Amino acid sequence: MRGIRGTGIASKTLLLLVTVATVACTRQEDHAADERTQPQHYPYKVVTTVGMITDIVRHVAGPHADVQGLIGAGVDPHLYKPTRNDVAALGSADVIFYAGLMLEGKMADTLTRIGESRPVYAVTQLIEEQYLLSPDGMDGHHDPHVWMDVSAWMQAVKAVELSLREFDPTNADTYTANAATYLESLRQLHAYAQQVIGSIPEGGRVLITAHDAFNYFGRAYNIDVMGIQGLSTESEAGLEDIRRLVSLIVERDVKAVFVESSVPDKNVRALIEGAAARGNAVTIGGELFSDAMGPAGTYEGSYIGMIDHNVTTIAHALGGEAPERGLNHKLSPQVH
Repeated sequence: MRGIRGTGIASKTLLLLVTVATVACTRQEDHAADERTQPQHYPYKVVTTVGMITDIVRHVAGPHADVQGLIGAGVDPHLYKPTRNDVAALGSADVIFYAGLMLEGKMADTLTRIGESRPVYAVTQLIEEQYLLSPDGMDGHHDPHVWMDVSAWMQAVKAVELSLREFDPTNADTYTANAATYLESLRQLHAYAQQVIGSIPEGGRVLITAHDAFNYFGRAYNIDVMGIQGLSTESEAGLEDIRRLVSLIVERDVKAVFVESSVPDKNVRALIEGAAARGNAVTIGGELFSDAMGPAGTYEGSYIGMIDHNVTTIAHALGGEAPERGLNHKLSPQVH
């Protein structure tokens, strides 16, 4: 009022016009923002990074979304660089989901840039910081492999549900119902993992893999885990790392070590050779899925199938008890 000369009708009229114009502009901006962040058609397009996230979104969104995953079976997300087609897919997406916790390190800049114009969600956003592991040598970064603990990955399902409810409130109840159904399946999977890993004789509960992707698994299911490489496959395993693990194999009389579908097996084979040179016969207990799920269209190409495969394979190799075809009797005979 003091910024406008006079106190008469003309001044009041001018103030009213300015206020109305301001409100109108604000409403237009809000409406434009709403159009950018709500579905304009069905199915809307969702782009995800790793397969474990793709699987969640497909379960929760159902037919309302067309979900495209960028990083497929056997591909290492730590080293993955988005292709031109990936950038185009991200640019045309209505919603984007990624893991976070530096898993997709080489995609960070692309995700940040695209997040300025459309919703981009990290599925780990609800996991409390005190739960997260921060191994030595990671410069304060948290271990991103939280999907290895099924109870933690259930928080990612909840994050996807809440994000889709926010993006598409019209179908909010459907997303909640779909998430509840999927979460019940994950509770059964978590209980199965506890039971089966718990059946391994305590002295033989040692899981040695190509890289440190199983720390949350070890904590959740009470098994000692060691990786030849660090959390990221960008780190190189040195001769001292191999020697250290060979000594552990000899001391604990470990009978089997494991390769990973997304990591070369040369370091695991070096362990076997080193143990043999010291008189210990060690075999490859099987191939585990760590940073990527199994082939698309297979049971192992789902999150539940991935964990079922890992748990069942580990138990069989280390002297535990597990059904031959896993929790749901769907495991492919040739991959476990």
